[in-house]
Amino acid sequence: MAAPTAYSLVATDLDGTLLRGDDTASDRSLAALVRATAAGARHLVVTGRPAPRVRPLLEGLGCTGLAVCGQGAQVYDAGADRLLWSVTLDRELAETALGKIEAEVGQVHAAVDQDGVDGLTLIEPGYRMPRPTLPAVRVGRRDDLWGKPLSKVLLRHPELSDDELAATARAVVGSLATVTMSGPGTVELQPCGITKATGLALAAEHLGLRRERALAFGDMPNDIPMFDWAAHGVAMANAHPELKAVADEVTLSNEDDGIAVVLERLFP
Repeated sequence: MAAPTAYSLVATDLDGTLLRGDDTASDRSLAALVRATAAGARHLVVTGRPAPRVRPLLEGLGCTGLAVCGQGAQVYDAGADRLLWSVTLDRELAETALGKIEAEVGQVHAAVDQDGVDGLTLIEPGYRMPRPTLPAVRVGRRDDLWGKPLSKVLLRHPELSDDELAATARAVVGSLATVTMSGPGTVELQPCGITKATGLALAAEHLGLRRERALAFGDMPNDIPMFDWAAHGVAMANAHPELKAVADEVTLSNEDDGIAVVLERLFP
């Protein structure tokens, strides 16, 4: 483990990690992040949410710098409200991947996040948003999902668990897309090779920060690449077992100020 003074980058996931169930961060967590930044560390949000769904949250957190969004497919400059970097999922590859998955498990319900700072989340008939607070536009049929460039596709199955759906998707999709699981009811397809680590590495390079001095917090399997990239990975008590298995330590839950507990220790 790196010495406490060695951390110059604090990367935090949002849902299930920094944010509580009501989409807010506690005063203690916010104070701990202020303490870390006062000591010279840089805080970066690294989230599966696309840039348009992150913008209001960043405003509430007082973040005006860079954020990694869309599972690493976007590096967003909150202060300028623009994407410094983004990569899209080829729509034909997305349809092909979806077809391969449905050939194995039957019908799934799909949604998409459009690329861009004003991109919409579109949902087809039958798809239920995992969090009712997330805005989405319902379309009449699946073909309507593919009209504009996409950052990712979101999948749900009426019977299979998230773990079962993700495992099947990984087995059949191959190099068509990267399969991630980022939360309850959230199995996703994103551009092949793109992970949270991809976006975090680009943002860190832009800021002149090194992975050897990076501290990362997360709660789901989509955070595993970020933990592999960072010097020290901290899983929340509420984290998925796959992430806990590769974490350097486990802290308290997102509801119990788990991030603050660690930052108060490392930045006394």
